[in-house]
Amino acid sequence: MDQRLIGCLVCPVHRTELKTHIIEKKTKTHLGMESEIICTAILFSESDFFYPVIEGIPRLIVEAYDDYSDFFKRHLTDYSERKILLETKYKALIQKVKSKNGQTKKSFEQEWAQFDYENDKTWDLDSKALLDRFLLETDESRETLFGKWILDAGCGNGQLNTEMAKSGMQVIGMDFSLSVVRAFNLNDQPNAFFVQGDVEFPPFHFNFFDVVHSSGVLIHTQRTELSLSCLEPCVKPGGKLSIWAYKPNQDFIHNFFNRIRCVTSRLPINFQYNLYAVTLLPMSYIVKKIKGNPQNAREMMVDILDWFSPRYRWEHEETEMQSWFCKRNFHQMKVTDLNRWGFNMIGTKKTT
Repeated sequence: MDQRLIGCLVCPVHRTELKTHIIEKKTKTHLGMESEIICTAILFSESDFFYPVIEGIPRLIVEAYDDYSDFFKRHLTDYSERKILLETKYKALIQKVKSKNGQTKKSFEQEWAQFDYENDKTWDLDSKALLDRFLLETDESRETLFGKWILDAGCGNGQLNTEMAKSGMQVIGMDFSLSVVRAFNLNDQPNAFFVQGDVEFPPFHFNFFDVVHSSGVLIHTQRTELSLSCLEPCVKPGGKLSIWAYKPNQDFIHNFFNRIRCVTSRLPINFQYNLYAVTLLPMSYIVKKIKGNPQNAREMMVDILDWFSPRYRWEHEETEMQSWFCKRNFHQMKVTDLNRWGFNMIGTKKTT
């Protein structure tokens, strides 16, 4: 964890400052130069919550105290007492978070575990094309975003974040799953940072980011509008919120697949992977190759997992999302990208 990141972070539950207990520092190479980072640490909230920094990545999710229990048993002498206190005092909150998050974390970890950084494209796009699409969706340019702070909420494999940083942006890639570990390890840009975090509990100061961008993420949460309402306070007055969402589709196959996923998405993740590998993947591979699609089998599997394995997958009308922006003091809304699957909407937060 870069020292510069500490000033951006707060406790995701109580939004209080975090005190850093550093256990180990190491060096990380950025652009051929070594710089010191905090490799191992514990972040203490002014309330009762505490979070680990493991392999240079702050793990700022509500259930971190339990997900990383082995870490805390090694580094925190009173861990058992702290855990009991949390589970007693915040029982309902913790139960709700674990219930909504467990399947989703495993789903996206499985999805991005398929990705080969050397050979695969993300949604049929290479790194430069990903940046071009981001600029299209946010209605910005490399020049207008130079030096600006960007939050990519749901960064996945992190390829976009590295490319944004190359263009001079200060970018934080946040993802719920452990995909952030590979993203962090493969990033070589000093102004790209990675955090494990939940869009419903963003661990950042409010009114901080020039642009908050979330592409195809909020529609995989319990309620899209609720997640938007949790994330949008991180946008500074005059800044932009950019959200990509699926739209309703009247295609028979599309709706048939959505009905199938209502059942299959409830199955264990490893079972789902094997099921799709012997059923949907061969069929998808043949159809796409006949149509001349250049995707390889791994890229196709990522697409399949993204559709079928998440617990939630919502579709929304443009006017519906526009109303969400309006209710939250945004104006100048417009759709910046539209295709058969979905759309991207931006809005600017009013300054008064």
